[in-house]
Amino acid sequence: MSEKKINVALVGLGFGAEFIPIYQAHPNANMYAICQRSEEHLNKIGNTFNIEKRYTSYDELLADPDVDAVHINTPIPDHAPQSIKALKAGKHVACTVPMATTVEECEQIVNTVKETGLKYMMMETVVYSREFLFIKEMYDKGELGKIQYMQASHPQDMEGWPEYWERMIPMHYATHVVSPVLGMVNGRAEYVSCFGSGTVNDDIAEKSGNKFAVETCHIKIKDSDIAAHIWRFLFDTARQYRESVDVYGTKKSFEWPLIEGENPVLHTAKKPEPEIPERVEVPDYAHLLPPEIQKFTRAIHDADHLSFLQGAGHGGSHPHLVNAFLKSLVIDSEPWPNAPLSANWTSVGILAHESAVAGGELKKLPEFTLE
Repeated sequence: MSEKKINVALVGLGFGAEFIPIYQAHPNANMYAICQRSEEHLNKIGNTFNIEKRYTSYDELLADPDVDAVHINTPIPDHAPQSIKALKAGKHVACTVPMATTVEECEQIVNTVKETGLKYMMMETVVYSREFLFIKEMYDKGELGKIQYMQASHPQDMEGWPEYWERMIPMHYATHVVSPVLGMVNGRAEYVSCFGSGTVNDDIAEKSGNKFAVETCHIKIKDSDIAAHIWRFLFDTARQYRESVDVYGTKKSFEWPLIEGENPVLHTAKKPEPEIPERVEVPDYAHLLPPEIQKFTRAIHDADHLSFLQGAGHGGSHPHLVNAFLKSLVIDSEPWPNAPLSANWTSVGILAHESAVAGGELKKLPEFTLE
């Protein structure tokens, strides 16, 4: 890429702070400003990383003409309103998942991107993880053959996390399982059907407005004979944290590890039965990145994070996300996922929950997500 520098402002400094050293090292970024409501935490992070521009007010940050792009890492209910406000203020947007919690908000973001001509990228970690890149590379080379079926799961016990998670509907945070099954074949969800299973405790049910312990959804991929299955839960179900995708092809199939720390399994067709499965070690994909940020696919920033050890946090995806976003700004290309695709991935989960409430009724994805 060129030597062009993008002035980036990071909004939300919990999980978001992990991206600061990546932006500081990237040859096309200037880690220009940070924003956090707590002045004490803001100054702690600012002092740690020597960032001069600091804002406790999001509106004041957006009024700064030197900010080219914002990377939003705030609580989920804030994602859509803050994305729209930033776009209308003339800033490019990278936003952690999900894009929004309603289909209407997704459409507002897509329309605002059209109106402004600015870039929007949902920073979905799974499709930049080394595991996904490994499977995708095999598929693109023809090693899997024709894909016949995919399934993905994201179980996670959120007890003890910030209270707003108790108000979250599982399928409203489903992009970690929607994105790999659709991203694998560069497809769009056409319609979904979902069932709820089991029940959460009364307190969680009242806070979230959702009674189901688990929601399980089938996705019909547009212009394809492939259907995919995904499932999610947040409370009252025993299972280790897992973000996974299993891909079944005519030649080979890939199954994500059942237990954190194990190697995945690759199945090869037409071998003697005992030889079909083999454990494989997934390689790192740092070589796809500028040399300055390659180390961040495995660097440890926060070993006390509740859901994973940051040594390979989110499958080493963080520097890939930063690089993809900056590249789209520097060469004026569409980021992956862009706004309509992000809306498709996000709306699957929103409509899946509506389907579950309606007893599995088919729900079509709106046209604006199929563009």
